[in-house]
This record gives sequence, C-alpha cells and structure tokens, in this order.
Amino acid sequence: MLLREIRNIFHSELDTLYTKDEVTSFFYILTAHYFELERFALVFEPNLVIDKDQETILFKALSQLKMEKPIQYITGIAHFMDMDFKVNEHVLIPRPETEELVRWILEDKAGVDTNIHILDMGTGSGCIPISLAKNLPNVHVKALDISPKALLVAKENAAVQGVKIDFQLADIFDYHTDNVQRFDIIVSNPPYVREQEKSNMQKNVLCNEPGLALFVPDDDALKYYRAIVHFATRNLNQNGSLYLEINQYLGEETKQLLVQNKFKNVELRKDLYGNHRMLKGIKK
Repeated sequence: MLLREIRNIFHSELDTLYTKDEVTSFFYILTAHYFELERFALVFEPNLVIDKDQETILFKALSQLKMEKPIQYITGIAHFMDMDFKVNEHVLIPRPETEELVRWILEDKAGVDTNIHILDMGTGSGCIPISLAKNLPNVHVKALDISPKALLVAKENAAVQGVKIDFQLADIFDYHTDNVQRFDIIVSNPPYVREQEKSNMQKNVLCNEPGLALFVPDDDALKYYRAIVHFATRNLNQNGSLYLEINQYLGEETKQLLVQNKFKNVELRKDLYGNHRMLKGIKK
C-alpha cells in the first residue's frame, strides 16, 4: 500500500477528532518512530510503498488515536529537555510547564560548581531529576514516588540517560530522611488538579493518564503542598530552594503557604501561556 494513501486514511478517520495539523504531526511521528522515515520522505518518494507488517503497525496506531490515546503512550516516548523519555500509563506525560520549572532551576544554579543535593518528591517518569543531573555538575540527586511501576520507568530513563539517581519508594505524606540529610533544592510537581476541574480536561488525559498523579479533593486541594512544605522546612539547608509546579487557579493560596512557613523571596512565575504555574521560595 502507498504510504500517502495511509496518510489520507489518517485524515479521513481523525480530522473530526483532532486538527488537521495534529493529524499530520501524529502521522509523521509514527513513521519516524517505527520506520525511521524523515518527514520529507514522501516529498522525494510520493509513491513510497510499505509492507503489510508496516501497514498493521500504522492501522493499530490509528485505532488507538481514534480512542484518543495520547501519541506519547502509543510510541512509548515523550520528548523533554531535548531528551527522549520512556512513558507509559503508570506515569504522567512530561509537559512544557514542567520543562519551564526545570529551566528555572538551571537558570538559578548556572555557574555553581559546588556540590548540590537535590530531592524530587513525586518523580513519575524521572524527567525532573534526570534533567537536573544531566545539566548540573556535582549534583547528588534523590527522587521518590509512591508507585513502584512509576519508579521502574524512572530507573530505566535514568539508565538510558547515563545519570545516577537514588530512587526511593516512598509516600510524600510519610517520608522521613536521616537527620543528617539536608538538601539544597527540593522540587516537586505533585497532584494538584481538583475534582471540580475534571470537566475542563481533555478526554485523552482523563482516560489515559494516572489519576493518582493528577487529582486532589476539592476540599483539600493543597494537601500535597502542605506535606512538601512541612518536609522542606525541616530538611532544606539554610537558603535552600523549594521549587513547585502548581495549579494555576491556586497560585496565591500556594504562595501564602510558603510565606506562612517562613520562606523568603517567595516568587510566583507564569508559564509561556501567562498562567501562574511555578513557585519558588528560599528557606530562611
């Protein structure tokens, strides 16, 4: 079958679910991932033919896209900080705002060549600690998650990227560390989506990504942040930094949580879309 014919089928089957540009992007992501074809392959070979096995792969992916399965879960790969991370249904797909949070940390620590001890609370795919370990010299990184299956993914990603991370199975609400263990940076992208916000979310997120990593009760939306801040007050070094990804609708409330717990230089930062999605505080 001609590859361009399958591309046309993708559009006829998917253009009512996604934009035309999205469908085109999905098609080329799949052909690059499975067949190592460059995007311009059909320009130079408009009559390019693929075999039955290749057809089967593309039509299986088409069926998954029709069910609104994220393309990252179909290929098993998500791009983050110029790296490829393994992802599956046990971890969230890394997002641009999380990359902005990582870049904020790198910006703050640029030029620092002393030892930096970092803790990531709720690591998921490991994209945050791995990115920090790849880009900062002399770092000692620890990362925890409550999900054993998420940690398996994170460990595999760390191995692929060639970085050493101390991964631990632990609950944010019941995590204790050695009294002599202190951190220079604590970072977290914890669950923060309220149940009432589900109606505003895309179906492909609701039906595919792990709810454990997404949702919090409407009446206790800051529960993870309280636990993280409480831990940080006891386990950050003096002038250590706490970085958080936050719910854009709860920016001021989350900021006050840091202020009330004696953090200084507390700063809310907007993402590229103008939403308050990141927060930083310095331990006094």
